[in-house]
Amino acid sequence: MSERAPLPCPEMQDIREQIDALDKRLVALLADRQKLIAAAGKVKPTRDTVRDEARIEEVIALVLAEAKTAGLASNIAEPVWRQLIESSIAYEYGVFDKR
Repeated sequence: MSERAPLPCPEMQDIREQIDALDKRLVALLADRQKLIAAAGKVKPTRDTVRDEARIEEVIALVLAEAKTAGLASNIAEPVWRQLIESSIAYEYGVFDKR
């Protein structure tokens, strides 16, 4: 593990610990999501069904609605989910191609 970054003020220690704890939970949730992506890659009938533009936009709309409710800025939520979706699609293609 690399050396920890210096603290700019005493309050940052608690904030960083909370961020680290949230990141750990996010990793676990993303691992669960990845398992579902793998399952989708195993059941889709053809390779051309891996990428579904309508579903991509449906997911983005659902995420943006949830982000608004939760107080998450859309300029954080949308690019994060678009990247997550693109990475998930690439992963799913790999799963599909190995079956």
